[in-house]
Amino acid sequence: MSHDQFDKELLEYVIKKSSPPPFLLKTYMLVEDPATDVVISWNADGTAFVVWHIDEFSRDLLPSLFKHSNFSSFVRQLNTYGFRKISTSRWEFYNEMFRKGERELLCNIRRRKAWEHKLVRSNTPIQMTMVPKENDVDQESSSTSSSSSSRSRSNSLLEENKRLKRENEVLTSELTSMKNKCNELLKLVAVNTNMEQQDDTNMNHDQSPMLFGVRLNVSSMSKTIRPVEIN
Repeated sequence: MSHDQFDKELLEYVIKKSSPPPFLLKTYMLVEDPATDVVISWNADGTAFVVWHIDEFSRDLLPSLFKHSNFSSFVRQLNTYGFRKISTSRWEFYNEMFRKGERELLCNIRRRKAWEHKLVRSNTPIQMTMVPKENDVDQESSSTSSSSSSRSRSNSLLEENKRLKRENEVLTSELTSMKNKCNELLKLVAVNTNMEQQDDTNMNHDQSPMLFGVRLNVSSMSKTIRPVEIN
């Protein structure tokens, strides 16, 4: 091998060693991008990153950078570079050389050889290195979706209950008003009936015969006059 060729290969080796793997660089850029913080972002102290929404991450972000939409494959890639899942309640991944604002540390992360990866898997607690199966991810997504759907149904039922309560109050008010009006109408009918009866009485009184300027009560006379029996 010539001296020039040796220098060229050495330079390529140095450049290769000083540049982080594309997977790590893309992942770092994704976590750093504030536009995607709702889906993926750093944790509170910037020592690890969290995938907040797996569905959106798999559907929208993975295909744009990694040409696939398989979240399990993404997690397996992280494991080969020494990342660990450090939370049981969320998808939070940690590597001591993967820190917020310290991009230069990425060059220190190296892909593990197959035998090293198996050794770590056998000596590390399952929770830290276990790769989630696709059905596990689906179950978690399904659980989240089911929970959201339940909350949505619950809210919908509450709104429906409130609406029915308001309608019931309106109907009760209208019924009370109708009862009051009905009672008033009955009172008017009763008053009118009494007035008509009084008018009839007065009219009958006016039609009674008069004797020497005095009006006679025929009905009273008819009651007091007895037929005379002739013996």
